[in-house]
Amino acid sequence: QVQLVESGGAMVQAGGSLRLSCATSKLTFSRYTMGWFRQAPGKEREFVAYKSWNSSSVSYADSVKGRFTISRDDAKNTVYLQMNSLKPEDTAVYYCAATGSLSPTTQYAYAYWGQGTQVTVSS
Repeated sequence: QVQLVESGGAMVQAGGSLRLSCATSKLTFSRYTMGWFRQAPGKEREFVAYKSWNSSSVSYADSVKGRFTISRDDAKNTVYLQMNSLKPEDTAVYYCAATGSLSPTTQYAYAYWGQGTQVTVSS
């Protein structure tokens, strides 16, 4: 079945950087818009970024604009999230997800999800 596996989460100091990866299998990757979401303790899962199947459309949450960059490598069936200038409020479990939807900023549009990777930013 379709699998999405995140990696790269870690504990880092404020101001630091991390790059998350999400490797997919059994997915026609080039046909799916890929997104990143995050969920902090006691909070709902929130949209972080997405990049459309043909890379023509990219969107970021206001809270991460200018600091995070989503990219995809269709040859490797992998999506990345480069996170710079990390803040303590970025602490969360980060999930990648795949969707064929035209409105990919809501989690309910996504059909496939990874298991998540923990990012902890200390002050």
